[in-house]
Amino acid sequence: MGLDKILSISGKPGLYKLLTQTRTGFVAESLLDGKKISVSLRSNVSVLSEIAIYTLDEELPLREVFLKIQVKEKGGKTSVSHKADKIKLEEYFFEVLPNYDEDRVYASDIKKVVQWYNLLHDQGIIDFDEKKEGDASEEE
Repeated sequence: MGLDKILSISGKPGLYKLLTQTRTGFVAESLLDGKKISVSLRSNVSVLSEIAIYTLDEELPLREVFLKIQVKEKGGKTSVSHKADKIKLEEYFFEVLPNYDEDRVYASDIKKVVQWYNLLHDQGIIDFDEKKEGDASEEE
């Protein structure tokens, strides 16, 4: 399963897997506890494949950031917890992505990226190098 089926829902902890679309929104399943929830179209929802991290040069897709973490950790979970203090999180992220924009990427963003990576790793969703649907449209 790719990141295009994984959601972050504002106000809800963790990540969710998109199950099906309904007339008034969609049904998602929590990756934390497996509970299914109904989400309305008014909810603020982000698809992980659409999220990017600001760098000094460009916006780097979250998939590529996860790949860099995976390479640094040799396929394992992160060596720093998402509950670590701000300085440790920033140092860790600087090792993973040395050119990230420190003015636009906050400690709370780094905390989410680390937490999401570990959650996806626990669920066995570790193939971040999947087919990229956007490649065909970028060439045009």
